[in-house]
Amino acid sequence: MPDTTPDLPLPVIALVGAPDWAAQVSPPLAAHSFAPQRVPKRTGYINWLVDHYTVLVLIDADSTSGWAEWVTTTKTEQATRRIPVLVTGQDRALQTEAATVGADFFIPADELDEYLMPQVTARARILSPEAREELACQCGEPLPPLAQVGVRKFNAGAYYAQHDAFEEQWMAETGPVRELYRGILQVGVAYYHISKGNYNGGVKMLRRSVQWLATLPDVCQGVDVRQLRQDSAAVRAALEAMNPEDIRAFDRSLFKPVRWADSQDS
Repeated sequence: MPDTTPDLPLPVIALVGAPDWAAQVSPPLAAHSFAPQRVPKRTGYINWLVDHYTVLVLIDADSTSGWAEWVTTTKTEQATRRIPVLVTGQDRALQTEAATVGADFFIPADELDEYLMPQVTARARILSPEAREELACQCGEPLPPLAQVGVRKFNAGAYYAQHDAFEEQWMAETGPVRELYRGILQVGVAYYHISKGNYNGGVKMLRRSVQWLATLPDVCQGVDVRQLRQDSAAVRAALEAMNPEDIRAFDRSLFKPVRWADSQDS
């Protein structure tokens, strides 16, 4: 069962389709501290998954036209490819096709009662209680010197150079706090791409960064993670709202520094 630490988001189970069993599975999912939510439409699907802290996608093949495309879309996008995808349907022959297009598991519709919750709890992309406890301890420690170098480079606008410092720190760290370094790194790389006129690179890196920052407390090793999430989300929103051909005119004043929770000089 996932831990529900107050300042961390509730993990979302994305329901694709309009199955008649949706009302049936929602209570047990909620009882295990998951938030089942139906994906409203195909347009903007990847952004929806990214922005809702989706830890598993459940696709009903019987009520979803082109269900296989939903699977491949999830599994081929860098920002969502790690999210487990379960497919269910009345026809057991769909199991082979589901595996072929990249689904992690297939559950016959008449076996949902028996197998859904064991599969969700085993496969949902969440931190274990032990990892959550370790993360809380690590976030209470000071930011390592090498990561401090990365922050200084980031805040100086040296978005290419900050990558090396954070990557080295990320590779040296084996605990869950390493995602703090990866998250900042990817935001910085996104800003670098935008500065160089690479629209697609900027969008992709900002989307990818969300998954690492989403599971961190609002403050980690002195870094104001909440503010970083808000700042990078504002950049992404402005970027996605503009014509890619106008990328050179992007308002770089939206590139905010990494801030410290105690408001010390960055």
